[in-house]
Amino acid sequence: MKGPPSFHAVVEAADSLTPEEQETLIEVLNHRRADRQRAALSADIQEAQREFESGALRPVTPREIMDEILS
Repeated sequence: MKGPPSFHAVVEAADSLTPEEQETLIEVLNHRRADRQRAALSADIQEAQREFESGALRPVTPREIMDEILS
């Protein structure tokens, strides 16, 4: 079974595209990357909400956060 193409193969394939196709590819990749980042952030937020609601977390002030970071 063949796996995904190597990074080098993808770059070489992109070189064969027209400049307009390369721009479209860049836009598609940027949108997909942003979608993945939004999904990951959403999952992190939901996890933090669950932890807070279960009592595993407590509210803290920005000063307390900075004190923790700097200690």
